[in-house]
Amino acid sequence: MTTDLTAAPAVPAGRPRFVQHLGAIAQLAAMGVAGTAVFTVLGIFLGLGIGLAVLLVGLPLLVAFVYLLFATAWIEYERVEGLYGYGLPALLPRRSGRPGFGGWLRSLWQQFADGPMWRAVASAAISTVMGIATLSLVQAFASSAGLLFAPLLPGETVRIPATGIDIESEWGVVGGIVGILISLGFLFAIALLHGVLTRAILVPSREAALAEQARTAGTQRESAVRAGEVERTRIERDLHDGVQPRLVSVGMTLGLAQQKIDSDPAAARALIDEAHTSTKAAITELRQLARGIHASVLDDRGLDAAVSALAARSHVPVALDVRLDGRCSPTAEAAVYFVIAESLTNAAKHSRASEVRVLVRTRDDGGGSGSVGGGGVGGGRMLWARIEDNGLGGAHVTPGGGLDGIINRVTAAGGRSRLDSPAGGPTSLEVSVPCAS
Repeated sequence: MTTDLTAAPAVPAGRPRFVQHLGAIAQLAAMGVAGTAVFTVLGIFLGLGIGLAVLLVGLPLLVAFVYLLFATAWIEYERVEGLYGYGLPALLPRRSGRPGFGGWLRSLWQQFADGPMWRAVASAAISTVMGIATLSLVQAFASSAGLLFAPLLPGETVRIPATGIDIESEWGVVGGIVGILISLGFLFAIALLHGVLTRAILVPSREAALAEQARTAGTQRESAVRAGEVERTRIERDLHDGVQPRLVSVGMTLGLAQQKIDSDPAAARALIDEAHTSTKAAITELRQLARGIHASVLDDRGLDAAVSALAARSHVPVALDVRLDGRCSPTAEAAVYFVIAESLTNAAKHSRASEVRVLVRTRDDGGGSGSVGGGGVGGGRMLWARIEDNGLGGAHVTPGGGLDGIINRVTAAGGRSRLDSPAGGPTSLEVSVPCAS
């Protein structure tokens, strides 16, 4: 799901433009104070971090500098979105999806090089400069308002704010009115300019939005093709290695029974019983194979019931916690269902886990997930799941493997996935899929 930023309203519904301008002036005045303090702290962290990097003491300061940059950018996104309602997507921390210390370093570098974060920091810096000017204009407005009472004050002359010009007291009222009008004019001009600049900096152009939509659609199409290839390979493997040999064995057993039915009826009966048992086992395997292609319970009773059935059939005890406030699209529910099914299978076959915990939620955004398989998640209602086991860890995505298939399925549905499986465990897989995918 992609949010069309170019179609977002410039003013939130029900909020007069005049009120919006007053809000911008108030926020800019606050930014003049808070922003100055924030960028001073950022400068100190950066300077000390670079200066002490040779002694390795500055490295933690540089790491803190990156996280402070992200915090500043996140606040700027929320501030601008709350004020103007552009429809900006939530600014999410970057994650490489790789486990261990190397993965964390890669995530840190990706965060430092994140374009949206730097655009938000630039917007905050410009707003801080405009905020300092706003504070000066607010001071000029207050001083001009004070001139209205000049005739009541002792003395024959009063000074016009910010000019150093003295005028006679009887002209103070006129000077105060002129000063109020000028300062208000400049204040609202700054508010207008702030709206124009934040939109230009933070809201992607139509061309950029279309390019992002095309890139996301291409990624989802490639992931869908890849997921289909992995699924086809799995079906062929299961048929070739499981059901096909069993059916061949049933045919051979029935052939032997047919040869012995006249000469040795007891042996023929035993062979028929053996063929019957093998046939039932083959039917069971075919049902499991069909369930891996399409889960009918998912359509009939929803994701909660389907996941409960998975947990009941699991060879590893499952602590299940599903809290859904409604149905999502079949594509989204199927993607999350097969993620959970594959994770439970892996836990039983490879991880030596004694317990698996499965959490499923519906959320209002895609918060918290990085990306293993690519794809993009915009704002909106999300179907989120986390599967964690206490096994040996060390799981990784291999081309053509089960994890590769489910991650491509999630990406094809417009979602994101994050795998964390350090050696020694635990293993956790987290996915977020748009409900409307």
